Amino acid sequence: MAALAEMYMRGASTREVETITEELCGHSFSASSISTIDEKLDESLAPFVQRRLSEHFPYLILDARYEKVREAGVIASQAVPIALGIDGGIDGGIDGDGRRPILGVEPANRESRSNWRAFLLGLRRCGLAGVAFVVADEHAGLKAAIREFLQEAACQRCYVHVLRNALDDVPRKVDDDCSQELRWLYDRRDLAEARTDLAARIGTWQAKYPRLVAWAEENIEETPTFYRLPRQHHEHLKSTSMPERLNEVIKRRTHLVRIFPNAECCLGLVRALCVETHENRLEAHRYLNMDDLSEMKKEALRQAA
Repeated sequence: MAALAEMYMRGASTREVETITEELCGHSFSASSISTIDEKLDESLAPFVQRRLSEHFPYLILDARYEKVREAGVIASQAVPIALGIDGGIDGGIDGDGRRPILGVEPANRESRSNWRAFLLGLRRCGLAGVAFVVADEHAGLKAAIREFLQEAACQRCYVHVLRNALDDVPRKVDDDCSQELRWLYDRRDLAEARTDLAARIGTWQAKYPRLVAWAEENIEETPTFYRLPRQHHEHLKSTSMPERLNEVIKRRTHLVRIFPNAECCLGLVRALCVETHENRLEAHRYLNMDDLSEMKKEALRQAA
């Protein structure tokens, strides 16, 4: 059964598992055997689920993906919240190795405030501490949970998702130009430069695209929070591109399943794929140099003195 669990996780569909086991063993394991496979996965994943988060994580990235699950004969979308962090060390930045482990993967029937609240509470119980900056997509329930549990953290709304909405307010023939001009705001050296650039854009657009100007004035303010970080970290933390790359890895595998027989099977496979990525990242080179954050904090203290 352990071999079947490995086969299932690596990409064999339920039908392929049935065919292979019938050829090798003379009998097949039905689709219902996937539940047993998931029990084996749960056993192997227990150390990851139960581990303590002993380091500080100054940067926290939150996202959720959706999978199709059959419950009581009805097919519904199953949310799976995922948290990633950037390791800042025991003291939050001086000796952190800057790697990007996966901190948690939990089930949720939808992205409500209560579900995000339970997810963040679970991370805190595991030892999550030192969070100063959160990257997340726009969602009312998630924002409320962040305000409750991470009050001291600055929140960065993914600028990529924000700019997608901007194109609804300009004619199609100019949307590429406007989109590119908005994207340039996020390549500036600091917030002052970005604000100056935005003011110039708004002045240019005011007469031609008043709806775009209204949209920008209402939404852009939530997206340049990353400018308070070291410049070397901007590219990595101004969007949710990090979890989206992980989502691509998960999607390639779950696409073969298409519809999970229950929520437990869904969580088991997604969590197993996340753990594999997590372990690979722990062996990889550091993602960010957290000394940059440490030096920035020291400089801020010197200027305050």
